[in-house]
Amino acid sequence: MPDTRPESVVVLGAGIAGLCVALALAPTGRTITLLERDPPPPDGGAEAVFDHWRRRGASQLRHSHAFLARLRKLIATEHPALLEALRAAGARELRFADGLPDTLKPRYVPHPGDEEMAIIVSRRTTMELVIRRHVEAASNVTIRSDAFVTGLISDRDDAGRLTARGFTLQDGEAVPGDLVIDAGGRASPMMDWLGDAGAIIPETAEDCAILYYTRFYELAAGQGDPPRGRHAPNGDLGYLKFGVFPADNGTFSVTLAVPEVEETMRTAVVRPEIFDAICARLPGLAAWTDPARSAPVSKVYAMGDLQSRWREMAPDGAPVVLNAFSVGDSLVRTNPLYGRGCSFAAIEAHALRDILADTADPAGRAVAYSARVRTVLQPFYDDMRDQDRAAARRAAHGLDPDYRPPWRARLMRRFIEDGVGVAIRQDPELFRAAMRAFHMLEPPRVWLNRPSTLAKVGAALVRGRKANARFYPAKAGPGRLEMFAGLGLPAEADLRRLKAAA
Repeated sequence: MPDTRPESVVVLGAGIAGLCVALALAPTGRTITLLERDPPPPDGGAEAVFDHWRRRGASQLRHSHAFLARLRKLIATEHPALLEALRAAGARELRFADGLPDTLKPRYVPHPGDEEMAIIVSRRTTMELVIRRHVEAASNVTIRSDAFVTGLISDRDDAGRLTARGFTLQDGEAVPGDLVIDAGGRASPMMDWLGDAGAIIPETAEDCAILYYTRFYELAAGQGDPPRGRHAPNGDLGYLKFGVFPADNGTFSVTLAVPEVEETMRTAVVRPEIFDAICARLPGLAAWTDPARSAPVSKVYAMGDLQSRWREMAPDGAPVVLNAFSVGDSLVRTNPLYGRGCSFAAIEAHALRDILADTADPAGRAVAYSARVRTVLQPFYDDMRDQDRAAARRAAHGLDPDYRPPWRARLMRRFIEDGVGVAIRQDPELFRAAMRAFHMLEPPRVWLNRPSTLAKVGAALVRGRKANARFYPAKAGPGRLEMFAGLGLPAEADLRRLKAAA
């Protein structure tokens, strides 16, 4: 007789990726066990979890997060009770109209689909806690905390194909599973275990060439988010990127991202007094971090070793392993600057759910999952990688005050700043299209290549800077030399080091 029992699923990791797997697969009736090496969250609400939850396996836990509209739409559509739980825990939603530049607000008319462009704003700790509580309530989901996984159980099927069977724990316990999911994050040991078993996993990887520094703040009693005004709460100065991330329960965070070549800045910014001094010199941040409005409630958290990475688990249609799937950073790792990591994980988990329903053939599942991930996510990954490469070049050139870009670079900069940037702030349709791409509701850059877009960009260029003056953003902050002088940092040290290395 055929085996009609539900498939058992064992998951390495109970971070966002592992929780998304449980979220997607629990309604299918499968029995799901998540093995998490870190302790469970402490008793209490969002503040206790933020202050005290030890998560060695999630170095990004207390950094800024953006839960993009693609993720919010998935939750609202497939898991409405979870969305209500997030709201009850203090998470907020920012709507498309909330982010309109002042130049567009008088001309904005709501369109169908604008309601999709809402983002969830929350601390990562709050988001993870609420999803965890939601999936734990399912009778077929078990989360085992303090469970240190030490190896993969595998064998070869009758055709000699590597097949995953479960995990082993530090105490020798075997935890079997019909399906084995790697949601262990960027430091997952799964690929090493597969390599030990003879699997070869092709991958491409490169440094993001940037480091992150985050500090959390709490709004004072009676204070709310400052009005947007002329100065955006995010920007790119070349030597420094910055952003404000509203969060739950009267909190927000500021992240300063420093290129790797800016060694002096990235060494200094981890000091709270330097971090705060930088914020005070950036008009888009100063209104948020003004002591009259908010106070810091954390140290400055640093995060390095940032890479983009893409792994192929079924290269050329040949699965490297059967009955095993990777979800989250262990499969595709992205630069946190774009806020896509959690969205990628949720998309992958729900794509896996659909493919498991389509076929019971292990090889067919592996090939289909790999193809689906490639089709849906690779355009966003490639776009991110290209932007990172360009940003790294700009940062290196920015160290040299005598550098003059070649004519093609100057032409492209004019196209972006005087054409695309201006047109977006003039035309609600263009702004809408750009935001849909940013939030992963449409493929990246497709909107930019449309004839109607190019016509509007061309018209902005023809009108010229004087006629378009009011559509340029306010200056985001001081130049590099001015900022370094204000902070008392040596501005030439990194250029000397770079030239000496060359």
